[in-house]
Amino acid sequence: MSEIVQNKETIENKVLCGANSYEEKYFFNSEFQSLPQSIKDELNIMCVLFTEEVGGILTMEFEEDGTLIFKSIADEYDYYYDEISAGLKIRQFQQTKKELLESLEMYYRVVYLGEEFTEE
Repeated sequence: MSEIVQNKETIENKVLCGANSYEEKYFFNSEFQSLPQSIKDELNIMCVLFTEEVGGILTMEFEEDGTLIFKSIADEYDYYYDEISAGLKIRQFQQTKKELLESLEMYYRVVYLGEEFTEE
């Protein structure tokens, strides 16, 4: 299942989407355009909601093995950003959006890593 990464450099992860509270922008990786519009909309809502409530920058990234991680970072002079609130919000997403996040991981493993689809 997805994990939380805060202020940690990640290498060779493929970014799915993200939002930046400083520039008030949302990013969706065009490599994932084949996802249904409803899923893309849900990801947009999650990322923007996070940055509106917590601040900083949030990205959702796939690690090499297909694990979906949340990466939350903030400008060193952003005194409004709270790592505890960021962690709590991410855990909330992991609980309330568990099925969506697991489906995204399976999608990535099948489409990008070429793994066989198995229903668990």
